[in-house]
Amino acid sequence: MFEPNKIIVTGGCGFIGSNFVHWVVDNTQCDVVVLDKLTYAGNPENIAGLPEDRVRLVVGDICDAALLDELVPGVDAIVHYAAESHNDNSIADPSPFLHTNVEGTYQLLEACRRHGKRLHHVSTDEVYGDLALDDPARFTEETPYHPSSPYSSTKASSDLLVRAWGRTFGVQATISNCSNNYGPYQHIEKFIPRQITNIICGIRPKLYGDGKNVRDWIHTEDHSSAVWTILTKGTPGETYLIGADGEKNNIDVLHAILEGMGQPADAFDWVRDRPGHDRRYAIDSTKLRTELGWQPQHTNFAEGLAQTIAWYRENEAWWRPAKEATEAKYAKQGQ
Repeated sequence: MFEPNKIIVTGGCGFIGSNFVHWVVDNTQCDVVVLDKLTYAGNPENIAGLPEDRVRLVVGDICDAALLDELVPGVDAIVHYAAESHNDNSIADPSPFLHTNVEGTYQLLEACRRHGKRLHHVSTDEVYGDLALDDPARFTEETPYHPSSPYSSTKASSDLLVRAWGRTFGVQATISNCSNNYGPYQHIEKFIPRQITNIICGIRPKLYGDGKNVRDWIHTEDHSSAVWTILTKGTPGETYLIGADGEKNNIDVLHAILEGMGQPADAFDWVRDRPGHDRRYAIDSTKLRTELGWQPQHTNFAEGLAQTIAWYRENEAWWRPAKEATEAKYAKQGQ
C-alpha cells in the first residue's frame, strides 16, 4: 500500500484531471499541487473553491524541466493527466500533441528518475485502435497497440516511454488506459457536452457518419476512484484498464440526450464522418477489479447522463464563453 501525503496532478484544471483533484480532496487526506499550462482546455474555475491549504495551482508546462525540478522533490508522486486529447484537433494540427503527450511525458519521467518519485500515467483505450461492431472481444492489458489517429499514436508513444523508463531506469510507474469519460467540467468540444450545449443554445446537434460507432462510457468519478486505487495499490510496472461496462453507440447516446432534454428523436443533423473514425471501443477491467478490488459506483448511465445535463444547464456561465468559438471552428470543418 502506497500512501502519498502530497501529489502533483498534471492537467489538473482540465476535465478529467480536475474531477480527480475534487475526488482526492473529498475522499483522502492527500494534498495536491496542480500543474497546468492552462491551454484552452484548462480552466482554473474547475478547481475554484477547493481549500487553499490543500490545493495549490502552479501555471506551467510539463516540458519545463527546471520547473519540474522545483516541484517534484516536494511531493511523493505525480499523477499525469496533462494531454492534448481531442481527435479532431490532432487531425487539424498534430504538433501540439507531440509536444505535450510525448515530450511532456518524457520530461516527467526524467524528473521522477532524478528525484526518485513515483508516477501514474493516465492513458486511453484509443491506443488499441478499434474493434469491429460485431466482435464480442474487449480490450485487455494484453491487446496489441494499433492507434488510428495522431492523438492516439502520441498516447501510445507516451505509454511505451513509461514502460521503457520503468524497465531501463527503474522508475516506479503504473499506467491506466480508460474508456470515454463523461460528467461535469468537460469541454464543450467533446461529444456529450457539445450535444447538450447545442440544445440549450437552440442549435441542432450534429452526429458523425452513421452514428453506430460504439464508445465505452464511464462516469469521471469512477475513473477518479480507479486511478487512486491504482496509485495506492497497483504494482509498479503494471498496466490496468479502467472501464464500467458502458458500451453504447453514438446515436443511442444522442437519442438519450434528446429525450432527456425534451427534444424529438430526429432533432439532429448528420455530418460527414471524421477521418479514421474508430468503430468500437470496449474495456475489460477484470484485472483492476480482481487484483485491486475496485468497483464502479455510477453504473446507471441514464442517471449519470441526467446529472450531467443538469450540471450544464446550471453552469452556463462556465461554458458559454467558449461556445461561439467552438462552433465556428466546427462550421469551418463542415461538422
